[in-house]
Amino acid sequence: MSNKNFKTIFDCGSSKVRAATFNKHNKNEIFYSESEFFTDQLSLESRIEKIITSFENDTNEYINSIDLMVDSPKMLSIGISVSKKLDGSKLRRSNIQFLLQEAKQQILKYYSNYNIAHIIINNYKIDNVDYSNFPDEIECRFISLDILFICLPSDLLKYFKKVFSSYNILVNQIICSSYAKSINYKSNLDLTSHVSFIDVGFNKVSIISFFNNSVCSFDVLPIGGNHITKDISKILKMDLNQSERLKINLHNSNYKFSNDTNFSLDILENIISARTEEILELCKGSLKLNTSMSDHSKIILMGEGSKIFQNDHKNEFLLSNEVDFFQETTKDICESGFKFETVLNKQEVLVIPKKHTKKGFFEKLFHFFR
Repeated sequence: MSNKNFKTIFDCGSSKVRAATFNKHNKNEIFYSESEFFTDQLSLESRIEKIITSFENDTNEYINSIDLMVDSPKMLSIGISVSKKLDGSKLRRSNIQFLLQEAKQQILKYYSNYNIAHIIINNYKIDNVDYSNFPDEIECRFISLDILFICLPSDLLKYFKKVFSSYNILVNQIICSSYAKSINYKSNLDLTSHVSFIDVGFNKVSIISFFNNSVCSFDVLPIGGNHITKDISKILKMDLNQSERLKINLHNSNYKFSNDTNFSLDILENIISARTEEILELCKGSLKLNTSMSDHSKIILMGEGSKIFQNDHKNEFLLSNEVDFFQETTKDICESGFKFETVLNKQEVLVIPKKHTKKGFFEKLFHFFR
């Protein structure tokens, strides 16, 4: 039986797998699943298998393909400008496609170990006039494009393709998780002007900044909640699971810390405070370097790792800015992937996979808008 009624999204993080399968003909029929916390790849693979089995039982359909949401500490955002002289006739989309292809080839040449996940045109400069969107019916003698590429490590994507291939499932669309979530949440919250989303994950922090509908910057810091857990484990001489449990229950008044041996609440608070201050300082440095945000710009902290920054640490972070926490759910995350194409950033070039061969190999083609 083919997977023709349901569309399935997997968000594969470094410590949890979240997934959903959506009935394309009945918006009210959706199945969600979230794995338990894990720290090793073998656990990740077993949890993926468990979710696949669950969904196939729920839907009475085999899953043939999925859309994959994934992040990595090694993600890159690469800005590039390309230009071309024209003859003064009306600007055509084929002119833009030519420049996009030229820029794409440069990225693939110099970053051969990466795959392009997203292509975003931040600015069209036509005869020295800036446009945020493609201008129709305009004559042009000189055009330049400012393009942002978001890239994911090729070896990471090969790994996930291999995992899903072992269950006879093809990876159709690959989506940068933190980027898709910020696009969706920004749309849902109807945010304008300057806003930055700080997504604190297990091994990384992603910082995505917008001005109105344009992406100003995308930065990745190779540090996350797992670094706090490792600090606790090393200093208090505990295993990682016990250290993670202490970390997430720091502000839980119902948790009995006395059940954990070799434990001092004061030392735990100092360990967590030291590392969170470091992470927050790195975030502030990134925002100052990559954006022109004002003191009144909005900042939204999200992601599983951001929970540790609540309470006292919120007041320590960019006191002059409005800082909110977005409590994500599996539903929020998976809907971001499902809705990604429909709430697509207007500056983004749609990247879709070429038809799969029998071996499951595909090359990505980009289609200029819709």
